[in-house]
Amino acid sequence: RPYAFGFFTTALIVFAKAPVPGQAKTRLMPALGAEGAARLAEQLLQHTLLQVGDAPVDHLELCVAPDITHPVFEQARQAVGERLQLTQQGDGDLGERMHRALSRALTRHRNVLLIGTDAPALNASLLAAAGAALDTHDAVFVPALDGGYALIGLTRAAPELLLGMTWSTPQVMDHTRERARRHGWRWAELAPVADIDEAADLVHLPPGWL
Repeated sequence: RPYAFGFFTTALIVFAKAPVPGQAKTRLMPALGAEGAARLAEQLLQHTLLQVGDAPVDHLELCVAPDITHPVFEQARQAVGERLQLTQQGDGDLGERMHRALSRALTRHRNVLLIGTDAPALNASLLAAAGAALDTHDAVFVPALDGGYALIGLTRAAPELLLGMTWSTPQVMDHTRERARRHGWRWAELAPVADIDEAADLVHLPPGWL
């Protein structure tokens, strides 16, 4: 297919939720309390942006919910620089929001990677490896140890992989593989990483975080 700028480029989208106490990392609230869970959400966001700041990509986007007004998002833009574009996730379930963001970026870039902020092991070298995998595959994933995935990368829009999915279950990656197989996608998988979603996952945080 034609590319808008005539050359092959890579975009990286970071999905993030405003670190509002009582609304962020709610499954960690029994262990950390509402304030502690929100503080960890902000720490995870800042850590993720440090990693992506070194990633070899042509476009960097922070796609947020519920809107861009939380001061931590503007602080993030200032920390990373003008290179970081702030956008809103909009309505819909996770699959609808991801599909919208990925499809939008794919109108301008050959390869698009999308990550959340819950996997501190996603570093610049892993992001580079994921981008390189898209040179020879239609899609790339970094599976999560909980059965989901921490990164998805695409070379074309993928409603068949994202829409109508039941999220936040241990079967997400398995169901994604089934869908990819059924629709003839060629995909690569990198080594799995830990998502920080529940109290048992806190052991995977970098030393000194809590």
